[in-house]
Amino acid sequence: MNKLLVSILAAAALAGAAHAQAPSRLDANTATAAQLGAVEGVTPAQVQTITSKRPFAGTAAFDAAVGAGLGAEQKTALYAKVFVPIDLNKASREEIMLIPGMTRRMAHEFEEYRPYTSLDQFNKEIGKYVDAAEVARLRSYVVLK
Repeated sequence: MNKLLVSILAAAALAGAAHAQAPSRLDANTATAAQLGAVEGVTPAQVQTITSKRPFAGTAAFDAAVGAGLGAEQKTALYAKVFVPIDLNKASREEIMLIPGMTRRMAHEFEEYRPYTSLDQFNKEIGKYVDAAEVARLRSYVVLK
């Protein structure tokens, strides 16, 4: 094989693997002030609010404390980097809707398959509606307790 073709195929494979991985984000309940402060776009005031108001009982409490006064785009940007994971079996519709990019239809699908017994079940059920990369992204916002 020609070296250029090998390089192109290798780059495409790496890009695909990176895209399929769930994005990493900090849990607002456990991240240190230093970790929060190191996140691009997180202001010192937000770090102070997060660290002084935790532990957050859930995503709604986090949103009430940190999201107040933020525009939709600002919230989306922040919640992609710092979030309180939602419990798949207990989260309200409002909490599910706080996941960046969430639609009402997808929130309905989250709720329809309750109770979840495993994250593998979540992958299977939500995978009926979106591709593997999106399942991984959504899964990175949820937990089972």
